[in-house]
Amino acid sequence: MQKSEIKQELNIISSLYEDVLSMIDFKLLEDEVKSLEKVTYVQTFWDDVDNANKVVKELKLLKGKYNKIIEFKELYEECVMTAEFMLEGEDTESEFVRSVKVLKEKAEILSVELLLKAENDKLNAIIEIHPGAGGTESQDWAEMLFRMYKRYGETNNLEYELFDYQNGDEAGIKSVTFGLRGTNVYGYLKSEIGVHRLVRISPFDSGGRRHTSFASVNVIPEVDDSIDIEINENDLKIDTFRSSGAGGQSVNTTDSAVRITHLPTKLVVNVQNERSQIKNRAKAMQILKGKLYQLEEEKKHAELSSHRQTGVSNSFGSQIRSYVMHPYSMVKDHRTNIETGNVSKVMDGYIEPFINGFLKQIARGEQSE
Repeated sequence: MQKSEIKQELNIISSLYEDVLSMIDFKLLEDEVKSLEKVTYVQTFWDDVDNANKVVKELKLLKGKYNKIIEFKELYEECVMTAEFMLEGEDTESEFVRSVKVLKEKAEILSVELLLKAENDKLNAIIEIHPGAGGTESQDWAEMLFRMYKRYGETNNLEYELFDYQNGDEAGIKSVTFGLRGTNVYGYLKSEIGVHRLVRISPFDSGGRRHTSFASVNVIPEVDDSIDIEINENDLKIDTFRSSGAGGQSVNTTDSAVRITHLPTKLVVNVQNERSQIKNRAKAMQILKGKLYQLEEEKKHAELSSHRQTGVSNSFGSQIRSYVMHPYSMVKDHRTNIETGNVSKVMDGYIEPFINGFLKQIARGEQSE
């Protein structure tokens, strides 16, 4: 590598480094971590268990962000040091190339993570998937999306929990509700809200014709005790029914499944994963609170009709992303124009480029206002 190339690469990573660090007040973050740590050292800290758990949860989140930035700084210093050795004639090119590659990857990840500043971004996510019109075709597509998000969760070491699963008539699913838990999960996955479109040669069509299918995805924040949502019991209609499950031992023989309808908003939540009706009701109430919280947040931003799954036409022309398997291979996000020809990789859970692109676009829009 020529000296001019080394200096050029140094300029690039220096710009990346400054851009990332400009997104956060690192001194403030450091002070917040130290302040919360001091609180945990107080002898009476665990006297109020609920409050102590909130503090510990917040401290863990802040320390995670703090440690990532420290690691990023150290990696940058390593890149600069190896570049200086190269300029002095040392043979450190392979080490420099490796460090720069890792630094650029971490800069991309951090630059997106630091955009997640909203109160609910740090929450876990509850995902609902519903097929559009089209019977078996759309129901099969809904199940393919379900697998895609499960694989995304597995790849990113997220905790998974199934709440409700309704089998399709012949194949696929009529609906599914499940949770993914981890750091800033809702902040990332809120970008998936909307209609997803599939174009392929149908495996259910004996004539081998091309079909277009639609499915809607809604992502709800899994509210915790830090967010207070009041619900009037008189506004609720609560039904119990026998769990349908996915068959086998998961099918219940008692009416343990719970459906809660919030009458003023017509919001409906089904939960049937537990054998206990009490546990299913508690989880259904938590999901309902998340939906009501989401509804209020959307009203504040005057974006209810464009962001809610129930307010978006689950059909042609309303999709946020298209997945084309025939006559060519392409996945394209219509909001950012980001696309890839590797459909199988996307369906295996690699959706980060679409998520990151959308979050950056939203951030640019907010900055220009």
